[in-house]
Amino acid sequence: MKYKRRDGINKPIEYLLINPSNLPNKTTYFVMACYSLASPKNKKGKEILITCCSFVQFCWAREEKKNMLRRRFIEAMRRAPSAHLRFRFLCTQSPREFSESDSESPQNSESLSRRIEKLRKGEAVGSAFRTWMGDGFPVHRGHVFHAINRLRKLNMNKRALEVMEWVIRERPYRPRELDYSYLVEFTIKLHGIEHGEKLFPRIPPEFQNELLYNNLVIAMLDKGVIRLSLDYMKKMRELAYPISHLVFNRLIILHSSPSRKKLIPKLLTQMKADKVTPHVSTYNILMKIEANEHDLEALVKVFAQMKKAQVEPNEISYCILAIAHAVARLYTATEAYVQAVEKSITGNNWSTFDVLLVLYGYLGSPKELERVWGIIQELPLVRSKSYMLAIEAFGRIGHLNRAEELWLEMETRKGLKSVEQFNSMMSVYCKHGLVDKATRLYRNMKANGCKPNAITYRQLALGCLKSGLIEQGLKTLDLGMGMKISKRVRNSTPWLETTLSIVEIFAEKGDVENAERLFEEFHKAKYCRYTFVYNTLIKAYVKAKIYDPNFLRRMILGGARPDAETYSLLKVAEQFRT
Repeated sequence: MKYKRRDGINKPIEYLLINPSNLPNKTTYFVMACYSLASPKNKKGKEILITCCSFVQFCWAREEKKNMLRRRFIEAMRRAPSAHLRFRFLCTQSPREFSESDSESPQNSESLSRRIEKLRKGEAVGSAFRTWMGDGFPVHRGHVFHAINRLRKLNMNKRALEVMEWVIRERPYRPRELDYSYLVEFTIKLHGIEHGEKLFPRIPPEFQNELLYNNLVIAMLDKGVIRLSLDYMKKMRELAYPISHLVFNRLIILHSSPSRKKLIPKLLTQMKADKVTPHVSTYNILMKIEANEHDLEALVKVFAQMKKAQVEPNEISYCILAIAHAVARLYTATEAYVQAVEKSITGNNWSTFDVLLVLYGYLGSPKELERVWGIIQELPLVRSKSYMLAIEAFGRIGHLNRAEELWLEMETRKGLKSVEQFNSMMSVYCKHGLVDKATRLYRNMKANGCKPNAITYRQLALGCLKSGLIEQGLKTLDLGMGMKISKRVRNSTPWLETTLSIVEIFAEKGDVENAERLFEEFHKAKYCRYTFVYNTLIKAYVKAKIYDPNFLRRMILGGARPDAETYSLLKVAEQFRT
């Protein structure tokens, strides 16, 4: 009888007994014991059996001691009180909406990650590992890290912590610094910073290095705790540990609000002092902050600094630039950046293709839209979000039949489960004044159990006004304005563009009162930095034959630059000076 070692070399069982270092675990001794019992003629059978039994007892005792220490370790991690606080930044997608390809799946079997994800609520994570090993697959570090990364994207932090606790407790391989850093990260996410700080000194000293410190600081910053994070960064400098650019990325994100934005230059100076090289993601965050503020000049300035620092832009960089210029209605520049996006695409990144759908909708390119949509359909998973963006893009260029085809396809393949799905088709009908179809869709929405939100009523108001139903449109507008709406939605481009379309209708009718009422939303979102937004309001004053001597000053203070159309409209308005 021969035993096949893990390295694939066959050795006689006597060799394994003579060389105990080659014995991988106690299971080997059970195999040898069975062999000796099954071989009574073997002279060494009794000797082998006695040795096996004694060694099995030794292994059991050693394993029991290890299990006791591991139980104490896990119990210690669970003693601290929990705290929950969530921070999100520039979030437009649900955490569960991402590609579900598995590069590490064994043949004819689901990956370990998928097995963990499919566990029912309350089911122990150990059952997934047992079935995996029961099918003959070893638990490698790569399998665990793949599972952790997917669970993080799915926002399944509790399950991720259970995985890391199982790894530390059962030790399918020798844990290293990355394993412990994941353990600290998800402990803080689930149980709070105090618990993470108590766990930190219990980690073996050889693994308390820069990786663990960086992950500890990042986890604290994800909780929004800045002061304590800065203290740990100071300690890292004392220990001569390098600070990751990801730490500074989180700090910049936390200082992205208008009240804290002035501190970002100090963070960049500190970054330089710590000899941390800015990453492309750092510049992408800085550009996204300026894009959200509708400050195109500052955005281009950051991009110039990026080039000066010889940091190569990626597809995300060009996507930010292209969208910002499209929103500003600078379509020539948009085309140039779209070409840059196409050249810099790496792999099948669904988020990039989603952005291209939006961009080709702005540029009015039906052929390119169809091409990009064809690529998306070839991906392993076509998300509902992609369908919605494609519907809105085809609706923007006036291809209503194609938008309706995609709507029916989404209904068949994905089902209609959310108000966002209905709003995507609603926006198409309302932009073209098809209020009858929009009304039928509104009834179907309520019949499906989806509750209309402020976006729904804002779109319906536009549809009514486009159809000439002024009174009904104003009532619908007031109904939507009375509903609660998040700041993220209120500052989003689709919301602002729909509102601008309504203001344009009021401007054509000379309704200054309602135009000014909605214009206040543009001030809060800083959307009024675009000249065409102020020009729309001036048209309302001209149509109403009202002259405002302070309008030009108001426009400049609002951040917009007057153009030829502005001066032409103001000259017409001067005729109504009294």
